[in-house]
Amino acid sequence: MVVAASVVVAVGTVTGMIKALDDGRTAQAARPDATGATLLVPLPDVPSVSNSPSVKASSSARPTKSGPTATARAPHRTAAAAPRLYRHPESQVLDWVRAHPDDPRTEVIASRIADRPAAVWFADFTPSTITSRVRAVTSGAAAQDRVPVVVPYAIPDRDCGGASEGGADDFAAYDAWIDAFAAGLGSGEVVVILEPDSIAQADCLSEAQRADRFRALARAGRVLKAADPKARVYYDAGHSDWNPAGQQAALLRQAGAASAESSDGVFSNVSNFHATSAEIAYDRQVLDALGGPAGLGAVIDTSRNGNGAPADGQWCDPAGRRIGRAPTLDTGEARIDGYLWVKLPGESDGCRGAAGTFTASYAYDLAR
Repeated sequence: MVVAASVVVAVGTVTGMIKALDDGRTAQAARPDATGATLLVPLPDVPSVSNSPSVKASSSARPTKSGPTATARAPHRTAAAAPRLYRHPESQVLDWVRAHPDDPRTEVIASRIADRPAAVWFADFTPSTITSRVRAVTSGAAAQDRVPVVVPYAIPDRDCGGASEGGADDFAAYDAWIDAFAAGLGSGEVVVILEPDSIAQADCLSEAQRADRFRALARAGRVLKAADPKARVYYDAGHSDWNPAGQQAALLRQAGAASAESSDGVFSNVSNFHATSAEIAYDRQVLDALGGPAGLGAVIDTSRNGNGAPADGQWCDPAGRRIGRAPTLDTGEARIDGYLWVKLPGESDGCRGAAGTFTASYAYDLAR
């Protein structure tokens, strides 16, 4: 039986911890999901004290039945000095911290969430401003010699008509939007989380619709990497309790994720709660099944997975969760390129507050 698990976004300029740069709207997402996978790597999923923030929400869930087995491969891309991730200066949590200096929760929220780098979501379809808004983020990061994480989220039929529905009207419009998005990347390092849920959730589409979507995703990866050769583009692998690794890899291949021309690998656990150890094992399985260049890797959303996923499959602001490992591009794990906060802790999935809005009580519960 499948439990829904995908992205829920209140459409806005940017989603997650980061706010849009021109119209102030925020996009949000709440991602559901079900059971926990077997923990195969004995590492504690606890937050670190390094400088890292958080991100947006996604919602749609779907469990898989298989428990991943870790498959080691030759270590992947180890840098002598790991680049630092970028914390964008605009976010709901930063607004709250600035407005509540005397709140007894402020110190915890500021130090464990607001001070950490997080992804910037672009979830509204605004072709006329997308280049300038992306450029504002990437140029801000370049000025600090840091690496931004950006999330293009405008695929047609987004979220299959669910809570995060929206996106471009058709694929011609989407292709043009991606071209404009790529024009804002600049020439520095940037991590691109390409269209959360677009592949794992594709079973809601007809065969022809899937083919159109996968063609657009493959093209998007090529365009983004051609525009900025230092861009790292990652494709949607769902999470460890959604599709089995072999099935997900087959879908990813159709979307261009096995080609070095368009892809640097996969991402998993966006806006979800599965333990880092389970995601590491699952992502390695997906990469093994995917094939492609040996350098393909994976990034994992660790923003709210410090206690793993709830046993009952609750996905909407479930109680008892904690922030996870701090964002970093130096994981020390073979084929795992980064732990990222793609969903901002404290931005509600829709139960503790309106979907996509920052809720201080929820953030404090996650951070303390």
